[in-house]
Amino acid sequence: MSKIVFVMTGADEWTLADGARRPTGFWADEAVIPYEAFKAAGHEITVATPGGVVPPADPTSLSAGANGGEAGAAAVRAVLDSAEFRHPSVLADVRVEDFDAVYVPGGRGPMEDLAVDADCGRVLTEAVESGLPVGVVCHGPAALLAAVKEDGTNAYSGYRITTFSNAEEQLTGCAEISKWLLEDRLTAAGLKIEVGEPWAPFVRVDRNVVTGQNPASSGLLAAELLKKLA
Repeated sequence: MSKIVFVMTGADEWTLADGARRPTGFWADEAVIPYEAFKAAGHEITVATPGGVVPPADPTSLSAGANGGEAGAAAVRAVLDSAEFRHPSVLADVRVEDFDAVYVPGGRGPMEDLAVDADCGRVLTEAVESGLPVGVVCHGPAALLAAVKEDGTNAYSGYRITTFSNAEEQLTGCAEISKWLLEDRLTAAGLKIEVGEPWAPFVRVDRNVVTGQNPASSGLLAAELLKKLA
């Protein structure tokens, strides 16, 4: 049995370029699908958030439309009622040496808080430098922006990763209203971005880092992360 820490957003609003705020959080599938895969494999999960707040799910990701009907939505909500999600740890208290892998779900919440959170940066820097498997999906790579070393460089600089793409942001209608685009910011931080077709499952593995482009990539990412824990 391995111990996996889910580093998750505590933000329930996303600040737009004009200062307006929009409801956000983590994208439910991106937490639920890997959670179920890891639990089925017998692994233990700890959820950690800034301040230990209950991670908020993006309301849209809980809808019947996003989950293939009301039955699917109810199943997702049931998983998110699990003790791990309802009683998270405080991110500042997370000791990387206590875990075997780190996973960061997406949703636009991480762009609001994890991208600038010092504890998130510490955990992700220590994890990648110690060789722990690190899995990140969709907008989750915003958290990697906080992983800045003492010399000012990003701990993930030079890694080949994927992320929610500029093309997908255009298709959602959010590119024009965003303060910044994730693909651009990660590129500026020195990460090597590779993306596939919009909405199609796409995963990249580089050393101990596994990344997925979008919600459809969550299952593939979980499978790749499980290989590293075998």
